[in-house]
Amino acid sequence: MNEFVISCCSTADLSKAHFTKRDIKYICFHYELDGVSYLDDLGETISSEAFYEAMTNGADTRTSQINVSEYEEYFEGFLKEGKDVLHLCLSSGISGSMNSAVIARDMLAEKYPDRKLFVVDSLAASSGYGLLMDKLADLRDEGKTIEEIRDWAEENKLRLHHWFFSSDLTFFIKGGRVSKTAGFFGTVLSICPLLNVDCEGHLTPRQKIRTKNKVIEAIEKQMQLYADDGAEYAEKCYISQSACYADARAVANLVEEHFPKLKGKVEIYNIGTTIGSHTGPGTVALFFWGSKRED
Repeated sequence: MNEFVISCCSTADLSKAHFTKRDIKYICFHYELDGVSYLDDLGETISSEAFYEAMTNGADTRTSQINVSEYEEYFEGFLKEGKDVLHLCLSSGISGSMNSAVIARDMLAEKYPDRKLFVVDSLAASSGYGLLMDKLADLRDEGKTIEEIRDWAEENKLRLHHWFFSSDLTFFIKGGRVSKTAGFFGTVLSICPLLNVDCEGHLTPRQKIRTKNKVIEAIEKQMQLYADDGAEYAEKCYISQSACYADARAVANLVEEHFPKLKGKVEIYNIGTTIGSHTGPGTVALFFWGSKRED
């Protein structure tokens, strides 16, 4: 049996230690902070705390996806070693990186006809994307083939639920995702939008909820509504957050209270610099396995 690697983008927003422990390879996106370019390297160059503090103090941020040549070089490193590759991309509903990865795959197919290089659209983001990768690592460790893991990912990726809320609309306004007028009234009325990732991988507003305490209750309620086996849910649950750990911990406490059969405690990660460049501080995201996303 050929050795193979499972791979993703740094936008899966797990820690470097977690990726290393689970033997999940990753390639880094890029971002700019006040015109200086950096790799989205899981907080190694600039910590999450420093990054969000800079945003709060008015720093300008931009992001750029991984280009074809970067994917080609990254994939070829494994192929040269005689390894096959299964790579899952950040949702095509959020980024065009999937297209670049596919082009690189097709270019390398001619050069390495005896190797397998599969590229899958995760339709996922942040630590939900990471939760998907963690499951694929489980399947690999159980002895599944690269084709079996690819097929499982395609068949089950829409069972992964992503729910987000933000208590600070500043950067949603700045990025044009919320109009200045709506943002002004939302701030005055203490509205915290509740969003999810739909079946096409787009971030979609679902509810407008007044006050942070109520949106914390509302996001956990989505898990009660959609999680596999309801209160008997026995899989992992991940949360990611941007400079608002106390809010994330409040959500985790509710989840752990209502889902006593969780596979371990809720794991809380940082929203990375790529996605965080668009959300800014004050965002909490909840991820779990449940019924298939259909809208």
